[in-house]
Parts: sequence; C-alpha cells; structure tokens
Amino acid sequence: MQKIRPDMDIGKNIQRLRNDSKMTQDQVVAKMNIMGLNISKSTYAKLETNRMNIRVSELFALKIIFNAEFNDFFEDLILK
Repeated sequence: MQKIRPDMDIGKNIQRLRNDSKMTQDQVVAKMNIMGLNISKSTYAKLETNRMNIRVSELFALKIIFNAEFNDFFEDLILK
C-alpha cells in the first residue's frame, strides 16, 4: 500500500496556533481525548512536524480547541 505524502506543510501553522493559545502539546492532546479522539502525544507531535497526515476529525477538533478558522491552518501556503 502506497503512503500518501502531505502536499502542504500545515504542521507549522498547527504549532503556531497552539503557541498562540499558550497551550502545551499535552494540553491539546488531553482536550482532543476528551472530545473522543484517541490520539497520543507522539502522534500529535507528528502532526506538528508534518510526519503524519492530519485527519479531518483532528483538524475540526483543533479548530475548536484553538478557536480558529480553517483558513488559519493554511495561512501562508500556496498551491502551485
């Protein structure tokens, strides 16, 4: 099975949004788990470093946690 490679580096924006929210990775993971998403800290760290594709449910949860708009996750990214 071929792996899908991320074509946009949104990890930096996820990390920026988390830092702007003054939250640690542990705090974000705890909130995601409370929301019913089973995610570990190491998996979350992979999202921030773009070593793992983000699921739509995870993106939606982060939108709520960070009180962000979807556009915030794609800031400064251009498709060519």
